[in-house]
Amino acid sequence: MTERRFAGKAVFVTGAGSGIGRATALAFASEGADVVLADIDAVGNDESARLAAEHGGRAVAIRCDVSSSSDIRNAIERTVEEFGRLDIAFNNAGIEQPAAPLVDIEEDEWTRLIDIDLRSAFLCMKYQIPAMLENGGGSIVNTSSGAGVIGIRGQAAYVAAKHGLIGLTKSAALDYADQGIRVNAVCPGIIETPMMDRFSGGTPEGRARVIGQEPVGRMGTAAEIASAVLWLSSDLGSFATGHAMVIDGGQTVGL
Repeated sequence: MTERRFAGKAVFVTGAGSGIGRATALAFASEGADVVLADIDAVGNDESARLAAEHGGRAVAIRCDVSSSSDIRNAIERTVEEFGRLDIAFNNAGIEQPAAPLVDIEEDEWTRLIDIDLRSAFLCMKYQIPAMLENGGGSIVNTSSGAGVIGIRGQAAYVAAKHGLIGLTKSAALDYADQGIRVNAVCPGIIETPMMDRFSGGTPEGRARVIGQEPVGRMGTAAEIASAVLWLSSDLGSFATGHAMVIDGGQTVGL
């Protein structure tokens, strides 16, 4: 029998249209949560909401550009309107950087990546935290990356955003620790997602190249990251805040 650790909880997930976001939304729904799924990809997001409903949860899909303050504010307001509260947020939306040395990164490309991978988490928390405080607290998990704890050649913008997100997480955790809000981050390694397909080129050679970076000899799954997010969001993780949980098959251990 599936646990229902999140029955009666309202959960907000960005980047819910595919990959880690979809897997996490479905995991929350299967454990009884009401889920709001936010993504700029309306087609993928609607499909995620349909699957979440099949898993037993009430699900609402909202098209949301996470680089837009008004889109995020409206999505959080809609969450409270639909479910009367906000208990848990998974700020997961992000994009990858095409490999390039620093001087070859265009300024507008840098700005777009920082807006989506870092600034969006700030905007999400800015509107999520007041909603959570209305109900005495909550849990926020932000998606950083193994790139948040190491440097990677050709990934200056992405690495800067993911390092920044860990710092943002730690500072927000301290700001609200005594008000019942926990803020943590997950740092996935090489995970089998559409983003990784794009990064590797989707070829056998590209896949072999990235898998070769994993000591465990395989990519991780989106469901494995989802399980960590649910742990951090549950009573089992109630003493964890300001933590950046690296889940990377050992990729960064020896670096």
